[in-house]
Amino acid sequence: MGTRSDRTRAALQQAALALVAEQGFDATTVEQIARAAGVSHMTFFRHFPTKEAVLLDDPYDPVIAETVRAQPRDLPALERVRRGLLAAWSALPEPEDAATRVRVRIVAGHAGLRARARENNQRTEDVLVEALAADGVARLEARVAAGACLGALMAALLDWGADDGGPGLGERVTVALGLLGPDGAP
Repeated sequence: MGTRSDRTRAALQQAALALVAEQGFDATTVEQIARAAGVSHMTFFRHFPTKEAVLLDDPYDPVIAETVRAQPRDLPALERVRRGLLAAWSALPEPEDAATRVRVRIVAGHAGLRARARENNQRTEDVLVEALAADGVARLEARVAAGACLGALMAALLDWGADDGGPGLGERVTVALGLLGPDGAP
């Protein structure tokens, strides 16, 4: 079940998602989220630096960087990132479908949250560039490889969030990253 801190964090995320889905991001306050989770607003800020962060939390950068570093160094940078993301995706738990889909739709529908999601992607890209550059990959090649693969990942996520039917998120991620593979097929 996790630590008390983990449970509080999850309760804040669930409360935020429910409130934002009901009344919109701009109309939802940190105070409302904290109250719905049964904690104080100060407790909210111990877990999340901003209201946006409660919806955009992304703890996976270290895992992703490690799976990219673990790929054979003789592969082209694009293939290292692609394989690393696929490995990370298979190693991480599949996101909770309904809640994740609602969160993706909220983020996609709000300009400020979309901008913050892009900032998160930029941080992930920077982590990947540093991991590749540490292995001697030229920075431009590393940035192009990371950007292309993260773009494919984001496209899969947004496609899945907008579509209640069809393949699951994991399958879409696999297809999207497969399109960047050596043979261009999923």
